[in-house]
Amino acid sequence: MRRLRNVKIVATLGPASSDYKMIRALFEAGADVFRLNMSHGTHDDIRARHTIIRKVEADLGRPIGILADLQGPKLRVGTFAKGSEELVEGAKFRMDLAATPGDVTRVQLPHPEIFAALEPGASLLVNDGKIRVVVDDCGKDFANCTVTVGGTISNRKGVNVPDVVLPMAALSDKDRVDLEFACELGVDWLALSFVQRPEDVTEARALARGRAALMAKIEKPAAVKAYDAILQVSDGIMVARGDLGVELPVYTVPPIQKRLIRGARAAAKPVIVATQMLESMIEAPVPTRAEVSDVATAIYEGADAIMLSAESAAGKYPIEAVTTMNNVAISVEKDPTYRQVIEASRQIRRESIADGIVAAAREIAEATNIKAICSFSQSGTTAALVSRERPRVPIIALTPLMSTARRLALTWGTHCVICEPQERLKGAVLAAVKAARNDGFAGVEDMIVLTAGVPFNVRGTTNVLRVAPCDERLIFAVDPD
Repeated sequence: MRRLRNVKIVATLGPASSDYKMIRALFEAGADVFRLNMSHGTHDDIRARHTIIRKVEADLGRPIGILADLQGPKLRVGTFAKGSEELVEGAKFRMDLAATPGDVTRVQLPHPEIFAALEPGASLLVNDGKIRVVVDDCGKDFANCTVTVGGTISNRKGVNVPDVVLPMAALSDKDRVDLEFACELGVDWLALSFVQRPEDVTEARALARGRAALMAKIEKPAAVKAYDAILQVSDGIMVARGDLGVELPVYTVPPIQKRLIRGARAAAKPVIVATQMLESMIEAPVPTRAEVSDVATAIYEGADAIMLSAESAAGKYPIEAVTTMNNVAISVEKDPTYRQVIEASRQIRRESIADGIVAAAREIAEATNIKAICSFSQSGTTAALVSRERPRVPIIALTPLMSTARRLALTWGTHCVICEPQERLKGAVLAAVKAARNDGFAGVEDMIVLTAGVPFNVRGTTNVLRVAPCDERLIFAVDPD
């Protein structure tokens, strides 16, 4: 199955998309990667969805990526004696460690690490920012505050602390259990929530032990400030606009999104734009024009992937949401302006032999009648470098490792093909030609560009660039042995 677009689509699974029929339909509609949200559902639920995805993969013969999204440290208030209270602007309100049910004057905040980091003047946001309080004075077990934005506060609502870097690990006890479970299950990507510093990623990497690639979710002001360092130690980035828009003024999110995308692309690491992309399609069969424009903007900016959350997990129209994303992507990528924008944002980065080879492959492909760039990749790095170039021709990523193909399902423009391990260049050329012809990228009269590394099956050895005909007779005539 060949996609007619380069940007990838991530669909979250949930109550509305848990059986074989629906998951297969979502893949056939355009989903390239499925997200398993570890915040919802039991391990048995997650395991069942994982099994179904792998069955769909086997039945359709196409690699499918699976992303497990860890919950992260959720900060929440305690409970109220009446279940909820109405806070009015200007009122005094106290948060402390006492387990006593709250009232209109106070509530438990069972997170001593917050009090340890708070200073007078800091803001606390409750219920996705709908309520805002400012700290007047505080100690190791309390914070006396003034309500600046009132509203209804109820049991166990989430709390955001945008003004300080909290002295707490990005991985909770639940996350550690979930991480091990997901790795044993065999997911391809782990998304880390509420990352604040690069050390949060390196800690998770030590626990994952190479069993899954690591994606840092940028959703905290501290993560935005430390982005370059976080990017360096991560395998991918998610622009998690939900919490970003709570902890930062909403008008700052679009330029942050653009910066994050460009940084990840320059580093040849996949970047996902997520949250509220087609939010209205949770309840409606068609999106708003603003939502379509938002999806299109992410594609114009060069994102590797765009993501559906509740739209596909719990919405009434999951297939329609994926279909809409697919159609928007096809429409944008056909627009001549899209190529102008993408190529204008291309950054010259030539630090290695591999950098030079993939740049040359793109130049050759675009200057001549080349039908595809075929990249042999053991780890996926070379294919990612080709993707960074955003070539005008398709990218066929050939690898003997299913794990690499699944991870590359998230990378812009890559059509992944499992092939036999190669020992000689001639065999690699023949395998590339076969893949290009079998999947409809080229005919017998066409040409392809091949990038590979000799010796084969060794990471980081990209050192070969070959222009090859798709007529196997010509290959044998040139390379008879």
